[in-house]
Amino acid sequence: MLDDKNILITGGTGSFGKKFTEIVLKKYKPRRLIIFSRDELKQFEMAQVFSTDKYPCIRFFIGDVRDRERLHRAFQGVDYIIHAAALKQVPAAEYNPFEAVKTNILGAQNVINVAIDQKIKRVIALSTDKAANPINLYGATKLCSDKLFVAGNSYVGRNETLFSVVRYGNVVGSRGSVIPFFRKCTDNGTIPITDPRMTRFWITLEHGVDFVIKCLGRMVGGEIFVPKLPSMNIMDLAKAIGPKCKTEIVGIRPGEKLHEVMVPRDDALNTLEYENFYLIKPAFQFFERRFCEDGCKKVGDDFEYNSGTNTWWLTIDEMKAMI
Repeated sequence: MLDDKNILITGGTGSFGKKFTEIVLKKYKPRRLIIFSRDELKQFEMAQVFSTDKYPCIRFFIGDVRDRERLHRAFQGVDYIIHAAALKQVPAAEYNPFEAVKTNILGAQNVINVAIDQKIKRVIALSTDKAANPINLYGATKLCSDKLFVAGNSYVGRNETLFSVVRYGNVVGSRGSVIPFFRKCTDNGTIPITDPRMTRFWITLEHGVDFVIKCLGRMVGGEIFVPKLPSMNIMDLAKAIGPKCKTEIVGIRPGEKLHEVMVPRDDALNTLEYENFYLIKPAFQFFERRFCEDGCKKVGDDFEYNSGTNTWWLTIDEMKAMI
């Protein structure tokens, strides 16, 4: 479905954006693939890998999702949008809350409004486990963003624009994740552990991109897609990265959870389970007619998708292979 289409990805110079670009250029033949981001240096560096000489379809647009007028220009003639732009560092968001709100919430509102105005066919916004029962500002802004994209479907009027959300856990090897930090710590022989009970969901960049592309094809608008992922205990992760290193318990950080939740118990009533993913339906009753429940089942009323109670666990060797 991506062949001969115009695709734009906001935050396109990030870890997801670069992997998305690599996979789309390898597997599909888009008419245009637009990398929209605000960092000119990252665009320059990315253009060395994905040059317009080798890939005539690629475009690099400098812009910020906070700038609605720039979005109007960039979205012209676009078929599909992947919204990956965000301020996502938890401590930075806590210290600079106004900036996080401007990008993660007001930026989402701009993307939605301009996508409707420009008659974009489909928009998928990337979310995070931290948006489920958030305890930090980053999670709260992403929860708000998720709500905006789900409700955006009721703003389209007679347009055919569809909005959906993809939510997943920690990405192996992404910038800012704990894995590069642990690797750096192996140099001095000690890995700091916040709490030995801590668990996390894990997904590779390739899996994340493939899941988003599949959701782009199956979306009907208003749903939140959650892939089924393996969990891992933080102590096992430390053993996978630095098997000969000592560990030091440093205590849990502000805004951090022991376990990740991707489907809260309060969303169980609206959650459907498929073979490889969960789907959280919107609470709006007038969206009900969109959803076909063939090939799935409703989860129990007390269901919660939690990394601590997950039934699928990564072994140390499996994590080594993923890394």
